[in-house]
Amino acid sequence: MAEPYKIVIGLEVHVQLLTKTKLFCGCLNKFGLPPNSATCPVCLGLPGALPVMNEHAFRLALRAAIALNCQIASHPGQVPGFTKWDRKNYYYPDLPKNFQISQYDLPFSHDGYLDINIGQASPGRQAGGEQTKRIGIIRAHLEEDAGKNLHDESGKGHDTLVDLNRTGTPLLEIVSHPDMNSPEEAIAYLEEIRLLLREIGVSDCEMQEGSLRCDANVNIHIPKADEPKGYVATPLVEVKNLNSFRGVGRAIAYEAKRHYDEFKADTKGTFRFGYMLKTTAGWDDAKGVTVVQRHKEEAADYRYFPEPDLVPIIVTAELIEAVKAETGELPSVQRNRLQKDYGLTAYDAQVLTAKGRPTVAYFEIVAESICDGKAASNRMSDLIYPALAERKEEITEFPIDAAAFAKFLKKAPTNSQDRRDVFKIMLEKGVSVEEAIGIAGIKELDESALRAAVCQAIAANPKSVADFKSGKTAAANKIKGEVMKANKGVPNDLVQRLLDEELARV
Repeated sequence: MAEPYKIVIGLEVHVQLLTKTKLFCGCLNKFGLPPNSATCPVCLGLPGALPVMNEHAFRLALRAAIALNCQIASHPGQVPGFTKWDRKNYYYPDLPKNFQISQYDLPFSHDGYLDINIGQASPGRQAGGEQTKRIGIIRAHLEEDAGKNLHDESGKGHDTLVDLNRTGTPLLEIVSHPDMNSPEEAIAYLEEIRLLLREIGVSDCEMQEGSLRCDANVNIHIPKADEPKGYVATPLVEVKNLNSFRGVGRAIAYEAKRHYDEFKADTKGTFRFGYMLKTTAGWDDAKGVTVVQRHKEEAADYRYFPEPDLVPIIVTAELIEAVKAETGELPSVQRNRLQKDYGLTAYDAQVLTAKGRPTVAYFEIVAESICDGKAASNRMSDLIYPALAERKEEITEFPIDAAAFAKFLKKAPTNSQDRRDVFKIMLEKGVSVEEAIGIAGIKELDESALRAAVCQAIAANPKSVADFKSGKTAAANKIKGEVMKANKGVPNDLVQRLLDEELARV
């Protein structure tokens, strides 16, 4: 049943970039190091320490912005490509400088979009279908990350510990327009962001390691005919501490329902957008609830001003073209090509692309070798993907390479169970398809002998043949059953074809 309101969602996605060192210093950018071991005077904000921009981080951020269809530093009144850095001032225990170097009014990229497939994301839509929705991106800007507070969660009142290893890590913040209208659409957007940034080598996007984090801005629109806009908008809430896609979906659904309950209980007419300040809420995943923490700061509260220790950058057309050249094929382009060149459905292309570029390359070798993209996709789904999951391996580590798998598909039995058995033997014993067939004891199928068996069964069942000829098509099943019983393991579809051909001659 549809909810009596419309959910409105905008996401702020924070992505750590795949650099060897931090954004403004030479400290290692690596997860899992001993606490406070990857720090220096620059990222600790000690007096006299000056930042130096990491060029590789900027190029990675630019690569992401181009892939997100953003305009690059196109600001009225400024030289094309001009971008600068700003100080965002606020106090927090894991921010040793008491300010963050970020971007405010002249970000290096803005006004982009990302198309997502909501065919399976929206209630009531057909599974496996394809329906594209464009999510606008307000800006994608580069900034330094803060450290990490390790709170005591035992309830015994122990100290909060601070690990500053993450301080100064290059962070890309991607801010969307409020264009998503369901938890499922928000998850689809995040999945596409993660796939895109992984594929182009910008980030590993590991939520459990904090290299992809998300804040959700949520409110609801409740239809009301006497309102100027035809609806009432509830106050905006920014939900933080979302560390899984499932958590994002649950938090949005919970917050939307909470808003509706608050609206129904509001007798003063003040639970509306514009009457109440934006608030920040934390998500308690264990309890499945949001907890309002504080009123959200406005831009003026951060006292932004231009960062005096970093020079502005002018992004040239030559740099943009160079970054485009190194980006490679984007997932959206790849999905369309797989459908066009290999005859895959939108669903099959989406599943394959989501597996990553190495898996797509494997598929293409197989599909071109057997001249059948659909068969290659189906057999990889049947055999390769389950084996990879069971063995906890990547496709690049898989012992059966693409050429060997293509040869297997050409020579393996057509019977599905026999085919699985042969594949399992190849995988476990490291043998060729011919050797695996021999070990499995599967004899080569003699189609002429099978045709003779079909003719013999037809001759032995004149009544079934007569019934079939009189229009009782099910009568042929008795003949087919006798052939299958006498020739165990033969492919069902082959027996059916031979039977149809021979009955047509009777």
